[in-house]
Amino acid sequence: MAINALLVTPPFTQLNTAYPATAYIKGFLESKNVKATQMDLSIELFTAVFNKEFIDAIFKQADLLGNKDLPLVYNQKEDYIHKVDSVMDYLRAQEVTAAYQIVHKDYLPHGHRRILLDKDLTTEFGKLGILDKAKHIATLFIEELGDFINTNIDEFFSFTRYAEQLARTASSFDTLDDYLTYETTLIEDEMLYLLEAQLQEDTYDLICFTVPFPGNLFSALRCGQFIKQKYPHLKIAMGGGYCNTELRRLSDPRIFNFVDFITLDDGEGPLLKITEFLDGKIAETMLERTYLCKDNTVVYMNHLPNTIFHHKNLPAPSYIGLPTDKYLSFLDVMNPMHRMWSDGKWNKLTISHGCYWKQCSFCDVTLDYIGNYQNTTATDLVNKIEKIMSETGITGFHFVDEAAPPKMLRALANALIERKVYITWWTNIRFEKTFTSELCALLSKSGCIAVTGGLEVASDRLLAKMKKGVDIAQVARVTKAFSNENIMVHAYLMFGFPTETEQETIDSLEVVRQLFQTNCIQSAFWHQFACTSHSPVGKDPDAFQIKITGPEFQGFAENDLYHEDPTGATHHLFSQGLNTALNNYLNYKGFDIPLQKYFDFKVPQITLKSNLVEDFLQV
Repeated sequence: MAINALLVTPPFTQLNTAYPATAYIKGFLESKNVKATQMDLSIELFTAVFNKEFIDAIFKQADLLGNKDLPLVYNQKEDYIHKVDSVMDYLRAQEVTAAYQIVHKDYLPHGHRRILLDKDLTTEFGKLGILDKAKHIATLFIEELGDFINTNIDEFFSFTRYAEQLARTASSFDTLDDYLTYETTLIEDEMLYLLEAQLQEDTYDLICFTVPFPGNLFSALRCGQFIKQKYPHLKIAMGGGYCNTELRRLSDPRIFNFVDFITLDDGEGPLLKITEFLDGKIAETMLERTYLCKDNTVVYMNHLPNTIFHHKNLPAPSYIGLPTDKYLSFLDVMNPMHRMWSDGKWNKLTISHGCYWKQCSFCDVTLDYIGNYQNTTATDLVNKIEKIMSETGITGFHFVDEAAPPKMLRALANALIERKVYITWWTNIRFEKTFTSELCALLSKSGCIAVTGGLEVASDRLLAKMKKGVDIAQVARVTKAFSNENIMVHAYLMFGFPTETEQETIDSLEVVRQLFQTNCIQSAFWHQFACTSHSPVGKDPDAFQIKITGPEFQGFAENDLYHEDPTGATHHLFSQGLNTALNNYLNYKGFDIPLQKYFDFKVPQITLKSNLVEDFLQV
């Protein structure tokens, strides 16, 4: 028999564009003559929830339960019920006449999020046109309904994740197992209804769930539970980023009550082997990078040598079957770079597999998705770009590399220009000195509108300790070269790296201030250092003068580690001040406020020159 696979993205991931895992797998399996259908259950469920009939059911359920938290929403429920369809239509396609309706002060209800905006509408939207203003107001409307669902109906509901708190740092399967015995919620019932409708569309043999993030795990297991109960003849496989990073020491067999196979790293090879096994072509012992359960014991099948499908030989992702007309553009934050993740439709494509640098001490460099670097050719890439555009009708591309190589970006830009392929694109890079003014101009000409990159800590001592391979002077010059070509630059910022002092944190903020003021960067985001078990820091904490304090591994997930940093600052105290300062700089204000004013405790004086970045740019 020929195997027929259904590839499912469980709720919830990005809502503005398709998560690409199923598209990659579909393209690959079909090139091997395995029939594959894909379903974005995430956007299908979101679309099913936010419509007139379902929102009406939400308010009726709240009445039944006697839950009326967020009274501003509850008291205006008629408006929410009768206007949700028009708001969702607008978020799918920003049509100007609808925008005028949405921005009218009396059209949409003023709930708990909207009234905050009412106080400061002019400041927030000084530079935004009517389409964006309407998009933001429409986003607030949907978020208010989401808050109501979360508070009154389903505590696990969130826009881009579901029950994430159950899967985060889940060293034991106990809590997940416990919650899976509870009755399904209204949201979960709708999810299972949609899944069953798809299962009845065709005769499937294998259902594959991609679980990229902790916020997809519980819904995938709920779906698996449903299939096991109603369609016990179907086999279920699970893979994706969460499995690849968190389940590498899996020993608890209970998860196999919900799935039959769990694969690690790139899914192409393991899934092809699973289809061959189910088709009777190979023995179970020939499976690769696959967990299964035998006699209530977790067994890892990994026949060596693995069948390797090199990045350059993989077919283009296939987006056929994904509902491009259902994705929504949200405008929830004013950060110009962050909105690119939630606003606009982007085809996602990888230029290279893994990271060509693969040395950063905070990164999962020991895992395949970082450490296994593979490249392709510009001709191959542009061929894939043209195929994807023909399938989706979308000309925006997000190249989702760990770090796009400068040499490949140059070749890609030249090929796009030469072949007259017109796209808009953005990607993640390292701030390499090879990004000269000339190269940045070429990238801009080929359609590049933005780059993201890790500045991390603006301290040369810590950058060396991190093995970033860059220094502040180089970052300043490279970011300025991009900015001079109107390519927006977003910097990832980190605080709390092991041994980081208060002085280094404050000096780092000063460098960030100067980078904004000199228009080297236009966007940034601070996150606190997190120690993971697959990073050099997690593997050798003594070398970084930290102590790992947990969690104790209990057979299920392992990734985030708790740690103490006895020689560093009390890092979490700096979070609010760093973010308040950054929010000012994002809005191009507050440059003259002394940094000490952003903190409610005494911090050191800056030790850096006030024109440090300007001096770097003169060289």
